[in-house]
Amino acid sequence: MRAKISYALTAAVLVVYFVLVGSRGLLLIKAGTLLTVTFGVAVLILPVIGVWFLWKNTQFVRDANRLAAELDAEGGLPVDTLRRLPSGRIDRESADEVFALRKAETEDAPDDWRSWFRLAVAYHDARDTPRARRAMQRAIALRKTAS
Repeated sequence: MRAKISYALTAAVLVVYFVLVGSRGLLLIKAGTLLTVTFGVAVLILPVIGVWFLWKNTQFVRDANRLAAELDAEGGLPVDTLRRLPSGRIDRESADEVFALRKAETEDAPDDWRSWFRLAVAYHDARDTPRARRAMQRAIALRKTAS
């Protein structure tokens, strides 16, 4: 729940920022000189990119949460058996062991979104965020085609 509140708060702050930056871009365009119009258009591009990025991330999080809820209802969510360091961080060797199991599971069933979801969790636990995101995107895409 804390992560959801944090995400919502960050998104709200970003939206306020986008509105402020966009209004400044419009003011520059209204000034009407070649230089201010050029800068105004350039300034307006930043909030457009930011809104697109925020929207895509929000869709990703929503879709991943939907898969997690479905997998939970089936009783298929991965159980956290990882060893932890005194600091609370996941022990790297423990994460690597679970990752090897999840990778083998995914290789055995490459068209199953559930195995890709569990692989994404294993990547995340192994601190490989880019691959975790790609694996989760694959799980989302497979789930959409299965519907």
